[in-house]
Amino acid sequence: MATTPILELKKLAWYKEKGQPVFTDVNLVLNEGDILVLQGKSGSGKSTLLKCVSHLNIYEGEVLYRGQKPQQHGIPTFRTRVMYVPQRPSMLPGTPRDFIRTVYTFGVHKSSSVSSKAASAVSDALRSSEPDLSRHEAFEIAESWGIDRELWDRSWTNLSGGEAQRIVLAIAVGIASAEVLLLDEPTSALDSESSGKVERHLAAEVKSPDSKLKSIVWITHSPEQGQRVGTRFIRITSGGVREEETDPGV
Repeated sequence: MATTPILELKKLAWYKEKGQPVFTDVNLVLNEGDILVLQGKSGSGKSTLLKCVSHLNIYEGEVLYRGQKPQQHGIPTFRTRVMYVPQRPSMLPGTPRDFIRTVYTFGVHKSSSVSSKAASAVSDALRSSEPDLSRHEAFEIAESWGIDRELWDRSWTNLSGGEAQRIVLAIAVGIASAEVLLLDEPTSALDSESSGKVERHLAAEVKSPDSKLKSIVWITHSPEQGQRVGTRFIRITSGGVREEETDPGV
């Protein structure tokens, strides 16, 4: 019996304006266990494609998650299951601790779909007059990637690019709602040692039967990183995508 793909793209297309396609006819199947490395020249539409998949851009064609359109799941729910993590986090107000607290004020994150550990930490924090989210799994993940606890209480504007990247990614993983992560150059601001820690953690999450995370689409301009993390390799062009046996580089 055939298994329904976790994610499927059918004839996906995006246009800068009428008659000016960035890409067309993108057909793709993503299965559980895939870490799909997405390559392409600058301007080929890699980031745009991830935004289309996560329903942040208007597109032509179909995106199916577990065989259903995003609207059938509800767009807020879909975005927690198929989660886009940008290369550079937007300049958010307040601190990372403020941000993760705000995330849990959204109704979609109050469901039982989050991990029991994350839910328990947040539930206790939101009931407290002096909320403390330090037991949240995101803090432990970030710490394993070299992020000191005190950085969670710095304003976003006072974090380096690498610190902000690791914290946002740790939140995305620690919330434990996403089955698919769409990663746009997630380690571009990191040194090789820090990048290696992130790569190993994410690969282990996808392989773990106890993890909510089932697959990743990963944009990288590093052929070496692609070979380390990828199980499949896709190149995007104006005419669609093609699959390759190995990562050929940019």
